Amino acid sequence: MIVYAQQLQTWDTCMIDVGGTQIPTLKCLEVVYGNILVMASAFIVLVLFIMFVVGGFRYLTSFGNAEKVKKAQGTLRYALIGFILFISAFLILKVIDVIFLGGCGRIFQFSLDASTAATACPP
Repeated sequence: MIVYAQQLQTWDTCMIDVGGTQIPTLKCLEVVYGNILVMASAFIVLVLFIMFVVGGFRYLTSFGNAEKVKKAQGTLRYALIGFILFISAFLILKVIDVIFLGGCGRIFQFSLDASTAATACPP
């Protein structure tokens, strides 16, 4: 089983040194998009966790009041729908990676270099 523990990427791989000044290249777009993806995923997980906690708290403190129970169930339902959408998006991308890119995990690595797309997966 492969676990994708992603982290924010640093800028040092995409900058070139010109006369002592670091200048960004197009390769920095890979870093920007990768970092946006990681931060958006973390934000979504945080929001879903808060929704589950709030929905559960509302459900526990409803004391049988039908209106409060219905409101709590709505919050939990939307949190569950969001979780299913988040997991489904990841699984769809993973299936696309396996079918079209050989299952190397390249779909989660943004690359502007065409030579790396044609190479086989490393052993």
